[in-house]
Amino acid sequence: MKKNQRPSGTDSSKHKSLRILFADDELHLQELIAAEVPRMGHQVIVCADGKAAVAELEKNSFDCLLVDLDMPGLNGIDVIAKAKSIAPTIEAIVLTGKGSTESAIAALRLGAFDYLVKPCRLVELKSLLQKVATRLELNNRIYALERQLKVHQGTPKMVGRDRSMQRVRALLEKVAPTNSTVLIHGETGTGKELAARMVHDLSMRHDQNFVAVNCGALPENLIESELFGHRRGAFTGADEHRKGMFEVADGGTLFLDEVAELPKATQASLLRVLESGEVKRVGDSEPFKVDVRIVCATHRSLEEMVAAGDFRQDLMYRINTFVVDLPVLRDRVDDIPELALHLLKRYRPEVKSVGQAFDGLAIKLLQSYQWPGNIRELANVVEHACILNDALPITGACFPDSLGNSRPHTIPIRSVGKSLRELEMETIYATLEQLGGNKTATAEQLGISLKTLYNKLNSDLERKAG
Repeated sequence: MKKNQRPSGTDSSKHKSLRILFADDELHLQELIAAEVPRMGHQVIVCADGKAAVAELEKNSFDCLLVDLDMPGLNGIDVIAKAKSIAPTIEAIVLTGKGSTESAIAALRLGAFDYLVKPCRLVELKSLLQKVATRLELNNRIYALERQLKVHQGTPKMVGRDRSMQRVRALLEKVAPTNSTVLIHGETGTGKELAARMVHDLSMRHDQNFVAVNCGALPENLIESELFGHRRGAFTGADEHRKGMFEVADGGTLFLDEVAELPKATQASLLRVLESGEVKRVGDSEPFKVDVRIVCATHRSLEEMVAAGDFRQDLMYRINTFVVDLPVLRDRVDDIPELALHLLKRYRPEVKSVGQAFDGLAIKLLQSYQWPGNIRELANVVEHACILNDALPITGACFPDSLGNSRPHTIPIRSVGKSLRELEMETIYATLEQLGGNKTATAEQLGISLKTLYNKLNSDLERKAG
């Protein structure tokens, strides 16, 4: 989080700091764990019995439960069962006497990570906690990769020889090895996430998670839960503890797309994280440390939003340490054929050249169009042409009608006898259709925020359902 802080991803021997809950009725063990576990690099809360441990589980989130099997009242098996019902991802280590290995095996069947036989050595406990940290890191990596697979096709690549793109690549290569916060600015569809991914891939965190969050697409009442996580019972529907994206990205990079769409309350929470390096799950009473490199993106002017009172000035100064402006596609006319070829190879990997891929009319249409949706719209056009054209080269006749003009055409709307709401929704649906269903590009072209667009679409669906 801090400029000179060495990212965790650069040292393979350094493990995640665990939040540990320890429960044992023996006073000398409570004192030993309270003193020694922090020296191992972990945080620990010590409880004298199972009932106190369950009370802590209800208040705060933990990575690991270290619990004695034989305690008065609630025993270790009961505590593990309760912990798993509250936070299914928590890892449990049980402590047992030499004559109670059967109980330890029962705990393993319940989902415990491992067990230690008393009296255990501190070196054994340290080794086991390192294994827990490794498993949690792998689980976070898997979760981050699953999110990426839902969004991306193929391997992302920055394509183009235009001077403006050469400058962008040079800036990204310069800032990537640092730990500075980066703000990527550009119109919708210009490749802001691709630029953020390049920063991550060229950084010292490249072997850690890259997590992308579209701030404009999240319901306002769930944004803080998505970013910071939540405790069970923090709000209606919060049935179990849940990790936030800051926690999933710990050690790596968190990309906050459309950061300007965050509500003011969340802006304040984000600022606190950036300043302190600490995250607090919604409903938790205690924060915990994270080591995350932040890359933000927006198509809006943060300076204008600050002047209008819609964005915090102190947060703007925090996230715009290094600004990279992405060029629009209409200003990169010479790059368009190469970009179209690159996009076509997703569906026709055998294509080797622009001449093999597109005929002369197709190239002329691609270069004369204004591309309000930029590269994302170009990708939709290429996919549309692939569906209609079985053979190569692709002809201009396979492109959508809108490419026949030098600027996008509007779809006529019959207005007589219709309400303003109906006209508004027809305009929204017509623009959505024209831009291939791209909601972000639609919101930008209509001059409204992405959140407003979602609200209008949801309201129209509710009206039709009612």
